[in-house]
Amino acid sequence: MDPVDQVERLSKRSRDLFGKDYGFALDYNEPISQRIKFSSKLRNEYLAARESLPPHIEAKLPPPSRFSRRDDTTRNEINPILNELIPPPPPPGTLADASTSTAVAIRHGHGPASATDGTPQVAPAQMQLTVQQQRSQFGDGSSRALAERRTNVTQVRPEWHAQWKLMRVISGHLGWVRSVCVEPDNQWFATGAGDRTIKIWDLASGTLKLTLTGHIMTVRGLAVSPRHPYLFSCGEDKMVKCWDLEQNKVIRQYHGHLSGVYSLDLHPNLDVLVTAGRDAVARVWDMRTRMAVHVLSGHKATISSVKCQEADPQVVTGSMDTQVRLWDLAAGKTQTVLTHHKKSVRALTMHPTEFTFASGSADNIKQWKFPEGAFMQNFEPAHNAIVNTLSTNSDGVMFSGGDNGSMAFFDWKSGHKFQETEATVVPGSLDAENGIFASTFDHTGLRLITCEADKSIKVWREDPEATPETHPGIEWKPKIGRQRY
Repeated sequence: MDPVDQVERLSKRSRDLFGKDYGFALDYNEPISQRIKFSSKLRNEYLAARESLPPHIEAKLPPPSRFSRRDDTTRNEINPILNELIPPPPPPGTLADASTSTAVAIRHGHGPASATDGTPQVAPAQMQLTVQQQRSQFGDGSSRALAERRTNVTQVRPEWHAQWKLMRVISGHLGWVRSVCVEPDNQWFATGAGDRTIKIWDLASGTLKLTLTGHIMTVRGLAVSPRHPYLFSCGEDKMVKCWDLEQNKVIRQYHGHLSGVYSLDLHPNLDVLVTAGRDAVARVWDMRTRMAVHVLSGHKATISSVKCQEADPQVVTGSMDTQVRLWDLAAGKTQTVLTHHKKSVRALTMHPTEFTFASGSADNIKQWKFPEGAFMQNFEPAHNAIVNTLSTNSDGVMFSGGDNGSMAFFDWKSGHKFQETEATVVPGSLDAENGIFASTFDHTGLRLITCEADKSIKVWREDPEATPETHPGIEWKPKIGRQRY
């Protein structure tokens, strides 16, 4: 159907439904309607420009009645109701009344009285001032404009980072390696796996130092206390254990979870332990008395990741119900709920120095700002995988590991992905075992430890020979409208 015919048909239908003169024939092709249509278009397009032209150019133009003026007789012939609803426009060159002016802002000191008191008349196009001009006139920084021009969007250019490459492969576990943590002195690190053991490795050489047994199912979370000689572990056997590293044995167990415990973290200042898992609650434990201080309930599905920090909100959880929750630890209640993700949130990471954090999901990796949980940006190009783990170092590098073995490195400030690679499968393993479950940087930020489905632990480092010329990384392309808030 012709667009003109379609518009006429729809306008007829609207008139039949809502018009007061129902039943009267309306000719859309009559000369008066055509003249009104074209004069209205010309007036909207060129009236302001015409009234601001110099006199010697305006003298060469045809009279304004051809495109901007129509007498009251023509107006009354069209529809007498129109005069009651819409007052006729003022003649060109005269100052409109304040009630009919369409200017966004009127020059200070000029009003309706200035049209008759002998002062020079101001055209509507000259009455419209920018916000900056009004502020400079008024002097107090105030503005009567309805809208302010938005400042130009400035995008953060990503900082160059060296490419990361494989440094060492450590084998020893007999099952999927599901958890890892580095001790505060940066001398050794611990891993937990599907073979129900916790192994402690020397960070410098990668040699095995100790094996702890006690869990009866997969070990899913590990944490080392910076103030006590304690190692905490949790697993799918519903157990949370406290290991004394001076005696290498379990000294406390924390009972209360109704299903597998998938994540744990220690508060940096308080003697408090936070665990979360399949029962959709996060439990806050007193480290010494083994009492449950709080039960943080609100999630509707498995909580896959939990993080603690010094300042409020002191606890952050990510769940399979696609939500990220920020908790008030003192009250034991939810402070903020973030519902931006569309898929399960499996990973969380906090920046070591900035008051920000990131959450990883299959749809996106998002960056947030504390304490209100304001959205900052998406990390792009997106990591097209189920993100199992996120880690960040103090140099502004964020690592994300996927369920299919894919690895991505991002610049924290700009959110740009500067490197993407695949984990190297241990010879003899199946291709289906190419997955990354856990990761962490050491305390210097120079080593990255990944735990994988081929039962191996891999240590990565930056290429010392990389330069911006030899390894530029993935090209950064700024996008229109992209801004880091």
